[in-house]
Amino acid sequence: MNSGDSHLVTRLLVQWSGGDDSALDELMPVIYDELRRMAKRYMRRQDSDRTMQTTELIHEAYLKLAGNQEKGWKNRAHFFGVASSAMRHILVDYARSKQSQKRGGPLHKITLAESLVPSNERSDEIVALDEALSDLARLDERKARVVEMKFFGGLNFEEIAEVLRVSVITVKRDWSFAKNWLLKEISRR
Repeated sequence: MNSGDSHLVTRLLVQWSGGDDSALDELMPVIYDELRRMAKRYMRRQDSDRTMQTTELIHEAYLKLAGNQEKGWKNRAHFFGVASSAMRHILVDYARSKQSQKRGGPLHKITLAESLVPSNERSDEIVALDEALSDLARLDERKARVVEMKFFGGLNFEEIAEVLRVSVITVKRDWSFAKNWLLKEISRR
């Protein structure tokens, strides 16, 4: 997204937050494309036998975001940070659904790779990651948000730094720490 689009998105988000519902009509084509890119980055790494489609993930995320009564969007980065959180919850719910359909079965070792996505075989991994991420959030909310935005939202370090209002190097350190912490925590489960 270029700088002009970023400013446009920020302006429209602020107008929408202020109660101007017509801003949403203008905003949707711009953010939909970005939401699609986020979802595609994540879903293209998924097994070919997946049942959740990219469009379904986008629409579910959009419904969560549009239905949020307390919009208060600060800017484009803030919005897409919240979008990554919405995608996380959707994907975890999907994985839990798949897990309950399986009714147990052998657990698989999890690795925290950026390509981890929910599938019938990986639903246990997504649920374990979500639980460990929730534990991390109780210890250090910022580190958990970094993982959420990078892993589930596909945001880059610069975008995450903008959302969290910290330096890029801080985000990189948080990412490195959180990855290692989560891997250790998940291996104990």
